[in-house]
Amino acid sequence: MLDVSLLGTGGMMPLPYRWLTALMLRYNGKSILIDCGEGTQIALRERGWSPNPIDVICFTHYHADHISGLPGMLLTMGNAERKEPLQLIGPRGLIRVVNALRTIAPELPFEIQYCEITEEEQTFSFEGFQIRAFRVNHSVVCYGYSLIVERKGRFDRERALEQEIPMKLWSRLQKGETIVQDDRIYTPDMVLGPPRKGLKVTYCTDSRPVDAITANAAGSDLLILEGMYGEPEKQTKARENRHMTMYEAARIARTAGVPELWLTHYSPSLMRPEEYLGDVRKIFPGAVAAKDGRTVELNFDEE
Repeated sequence: MLDVSLLGTGGMMPLPYRWLTALMLRYNGKSILIDCGEGTQIALRERGWSPNPIDVICFTHYHADHISGLPGMLLTMGNAERKEPLQLIGPRGLIRVVNALRTIAPELPFEIQYCEITEEEQTFSFEGFQIRAFRVNHSVVCYGYSLIVERKGRFDRERALEQEIPMKLWSRLQKGETIVQDDRIYTPDMVLGPPRKGLKVTYCTDSRPVDAITANAAGSDLLILEGMYGEPEKQTKARENRHMTMYEAARIARTAGVPELWLTHYSPSLMRPEEYLGDVRKIFPGAVAAKDGRTVELNFDEE
């Protein structure tokens, strides 16, 4: 299963009832955080989670509301005597920006590993899942992310027996290992059926609608997009500031064919985003005006 928790839903500045946008995903013992603005630690604590187990932090871009919480997060991890390396992923300039922020968090008991995104689309592979970054259109270099959990095909016992594959090799082949034994090569495809549907979550804030968002959202079980403005009269402001309205997000979700859309990254002036949801759902019925702490557990299809 894949746990998804939208820790905060605010853009630009935190409010007493709305932390800045950050997303936590947990799968197979790994914890991935996307963005780390001011207040992210508090949002984590409100969920009952600790920042110490976080394995990867991805940054969409380097505006303060998406990264200013990092120094405090690092200090908390250090004070908890963390020893495991922490991986950071973000656009070009990641090392420079983080080193500047670390002026106030210079000594840490763990290593920071940097992965700068250098392509329009770039995939980072981990055990059991991938993180795919894709370039979007904001006032600074900005990326959206898809987290993709792949699922191997079902083990085919009859095929394994027909090919006289030793039973002691079955589990290793199921795990994806290629084995050479007795001058014969055994590969996973000899015992596995076609890949089954996995899980996919796509997240993007701070962008005008672009084809890259729609293309990467396709096949997602959950799409999370900014709905910076709900007021129809703020369409011009959205274009000028390179943000997205709730209605534009809904049209992306409809085109991508996703089952559910969570809106997030609201303007501080958007006090009650749910008031605009009726018109948004006329475009895409599966839209939700997400609130802080909205959480879902995604599971593989029973097949």
